[in-house]
Formats: sequence, C-alpha cells, structure tokens
Amino acid sequence: MKKVLKTLIILLVVLLVLASIAIGGLYIYYKDCIKAQSNESEPVELHIKEGLSSKQIIDEIYSANLLKNKYAGYVYLKLNKNLNLQAGDYDMNRNMSLEEILNKISRGEVIDNSISITFVEGKRINHFANRIAEKYPYTEEEIMKKLEDKDYQKTLIKKYWFLTEDILNDKLYYALEGYLYPNTYQFKEHATIEEIIEKILDNTGIVLNKYKKDIEESNYSVHEILTMASIVELEGGNSKDRAGVAGVFYNRLKNGWSLGSDVTTYYAAKVEMSERDLYWTEINDANDYNTRSQTMAGKLPVGPICSPSEDSIKASINPTNHDYFYFVADKNGKTYFSKTDAEHNKTIADLKSQGLWYIYR
Repeated sequence: MKKVLKTLIILLVVLLVLASIAIGGLYIYYKDCIKAQSNESEPVELHIKEGLSSKQIIDEIYSANLLKNKYAGYVYLKLNKNLNLQAGDYDMNRNMSLEEILNKISRGEVIDNSISITFVEGKRINHFANRIAEKYPYTEEEIMKKLEDKDYQKTLIKKYWFLTEDILNDKLYYALEGYLYPNTYQFKEHATIEEIIEKILDNTGIVLNKYKKDIEESNYSVHEILTMASIVELEGGNSKDRAGVAGVFYNRLKNGWSLGSDVTTYYAAKVEMSERDLYWTEINDANDYNTRSQTMAGKLPVGPICSPSEDSIKASINPTNHDYFYFVADKNGKTYFSKTDAEHNKTIADLKSQGLWYIYR
C-alpha cells in the first residue's frame, strides 16, 4: 500500500513538473508571439474598418504581418479588457509589439488623411453629390442613386428623428433635398457613400436638436419647417431680414394666398435661376413645387428646394409677427416690406428710379 502511494506521489510530482514545463513553454511562446516581429524598421499601414470586433481587429493585425499568432492576440485581449479599440487608418511598424500596436489603436492615433469638403447653403442636393464626386471615386450618379434608394431612406428614418415618412412621397424630386446641412466636413479617406451621407445627417441632427421642442410645439412638421426655410434661404436678402420674409409667407398661408415665390417656380421647372428666364408655361405649370400656380393657394411646396442655413431654419421657426404680405429686396440686399399690392408696386418703382433695382443678366 505504501509502495502504491509512493508511486502515485512520484507520478503526481512528475505530472506537475511536466505541466509546469508545458505552461512555461506556452508562456514563453505567447510572449514571443506578441513581441515585435522584426528588429528592423518596416512601416505598415493598418486599416481598421468601422464596426469590427476586437477579435476581428486582431485578425487584421495578423493579416498585416504584425503578429505571429492570432490566438496569442486573442489571449492578450482577454488579459487586457480595458482597451477601447477605434476604427481608422494607422501608421504601424513591424518593430512594434502587440502591446504598442493596440495601445496606439486604443488612443485613436490615426493617420490624418481626412478629406475636407465644403457644401454651400442655398444649393440643391446635386451640389452635394457633385462636391463628393470631386473628392471621392464615386460618380454623381452613384451618389444620387444611393440618396434615392427607398430601402436606404427607410433605414435613415429609423435612425434620425427628423426624417419621417414625408420623405417617401413620390411627388418629391429628391427625398433628402433640404436635409443635408451645409457646412465644412472632414471625412475619412476611405469613407463609403453611406458614411458620408450619415455624417452630414448627424450634423443636421445637431442643428435641429436645438429647435426640436419649438418644432414639436409649432403648427408645422419638421418637413414643412425645412421646406419654408429653404424658400426663405433663397428669398431673404440677408440674414437679419429672413424672419420678416418668413412672416410674409406665413401670413399668405394663413390667408389662403399662394406664396408666389419665384424660387419655387424655378425649382419646379428644374432650372437654375442663373441659367435662363422661365417660359410662361413653366410659370403657370400646376406643379406641387410651383407656388406661383393658383392650385397651390394656401400651400407649401411638397418639399424643400435647397439646403437652408441655420439662420433660415431659425427664422422659419420663429418668424416676425407682422401684417405684411409683400416684400422685395434691392440690389444691395436690403428688404422692403409692404401690406398691399399698391404699396409693393410703389416700392419697386422707387427702387428703379433710385437705381437700386436688381437687373438679372
């Protein structure tokens, strides 16, 4: 019995020694796997896409030949759960250890290859597609196709509170017209069309969130507010007059008048104002955008006609309360308001006699 017990103890000791040797060997191998893969400097650009899991990021590091064994990387993640790995493009080197690589990703030390694009207020949606196409390998047609994809629009409606089923109206020329906020943006070098669109919409949300309560308490939907703002953007002579201009349009709506806005007529005809004068058939066309048509009496256009600035959005939410029904701007951008058609025509005559009338060329 004593002999058997002694044999078992010896066997147990041998097993413990062997286990210790095995664990020690695995530990040495693990440490070897996560150290720098080279003593020489060898730059490597590592691209981490949005939405990758920590394990998938280890796979990318392994694929870039920056790690000897990806399973060693998984173990490292288990032992270091406080890492906040971030997407982006990184300058790495094969003389960096896994710890150095992951710490750099965790700090978000990305390569600054961002692409800057400026979108101008008062422009139509094709302006956005054109500016993106100038900087990225996407055509305007590809961008517009994505913007007009109904399934994509429905996913955006679920994501953004200010996008409603109003944008699914088949009468709209472009569903997201007026919703892309004009500003200067920094986009990732390898950004997809969806990433670009949604970064712009994120900024639209930042602007509209300031006025969310006011919009909800108004008599108009966010779609109608943006529609009004887009008209005010193009009709207002300057920022300080826009609340007054919005007041005129709201007075007309409340009294069942047509807005009589030339800028809506140009949009309805799909003609830029700088392009040419409109034909009478276009001016009188019964179109859901054309507020010169009597069929649009007391109505807003079916949707926005350009991307408005925050000044125009604010003016459309908080218009000046007055009893004017007409306005006109001189060539210096000063706006004159009138209560009657006679007063309005007299103002125009005075401006012409004073050489202040703007002549389109």
